[in-house]
Amino acid sequence: NSNEHVTSSMNTALEPLRLTNGPIIRSVTNVDGPSGIESQQDADTAALQVVDIIKRNNSADAFVIACFSDPGIFAAREVTNKPVFGIAESGILTALSLGSSFGILAILDTSVPRHIRYIRSLGLEKRLAGDLAIGLGVAELSDEKKTFRRLLEVGRKLRDNCESSVLILGCAGMARYRHGLQESLGIPVIDPSQAAVSMAVSAVLLN
Repeated sequence: NSNEHVTSSMNTALEPLRLTNGPIIRSVTNVDGPSGIESQQDADTAALQVVDIIKRNNSADAFVIACFSDPGIFAAREVTNKPVFGIAESGILTALSLGSSFGILAILDTSVPRHIRYIRSLGLEKRLAGDLAIGLGVAELSDEKKTFRRLLEVGRKLRDNCESSVLILGCAGMARYRHGLQESLGIPVIDPSQAAVSMAVSAVLLN
């Protein structure tokens, strides 16, 4: 992740996964990266930086790439023998265990084709009910009233029009809205950062 505000929000959402005598969860900001991954160019730039960060921190027992584009995930798995989890992949895999079809709440319209390409590469396109944007960039997600309103509007479309049985928040910066959105919509809503970190914690504990 390369936005301090997003890192802080995500880090707070990870508190339930900080277990007594469990693995230490350390949230790191990629200070040299784009302030938000809002294009394929942003994702490609971040990918190289992610690999470099993992090389420099290979004493960790597992890694989580906290961006919904999972930038650099395949290259990262080449440079370390530790497990590497992407929040998009982990969020989707979690969604598959909770419902028959999943919907994604993207930030911008430009994010959707990038998500579709990735989902297609995972062979999971048939389980995707819809991927709709809320029309807000990463920096705008800190406006809580505006962001929640848009998440609720688009979430209803994914639930009612696209028949999504599970929703995935399409950005690490949306973490704080999961509980409220799930209560309002009445279907499971997944914070992909929580999904990825829970998988990483399990992998470390079971190793």
